[in-house]
Amino acid sequence: MKFSSKLSDGVHILTYVDICKDGDLSSAAIASSIESNPSLVRRMMSRLKKAGLLQSAPGKVAPKLSRKPSEITLLDVYRAIEDNQNLLHVDEKTNPKCIVGGNIQDTLREVYQKVQNDAEKSMSQVSLQDIIDGILLNNEKKK
Repeated sequence: MKFSSKLSDGVHILTYVDICKDGDLSSAAIASSIESNPSLVRRMMSRLKKAGLLQSAPGKVAPKLSRKPSEITLLDVYRAIEDNQNLLHVDEKTNPKCIVGGNIQDTLREVYQKVQNDAEKSMSQVSLQDIIDGILLNNEKKK
């Protein structure tokens, strides 16, 4: 099963920009933290900027958050970063002549929509500040 780490990387970028605001904010530095490549980071930063979560100026390596971290939710980042915003997917190739295969798709769509709604509600209650606080707390514990 293939999974996406785009949300994790998007949150990573935003928290890095806030926590390391006085340091190197180049796409290469952020990519090093993510263990990715700078072009991927630039593409993701572009999406975050388009969604109004990040500010940057051409020719300057000084990105910053567009809002306070407490005003950016995990759901905001999810919607900015993920191409397919459905967490769960129904197998469209089932046997319509079978009682299960002929009915499972509609049934699962209803169930999956509830799961999606619940997940989005939960994501809307987690702020970037919550994540930043967790990172800083975990860092202190490791010292």
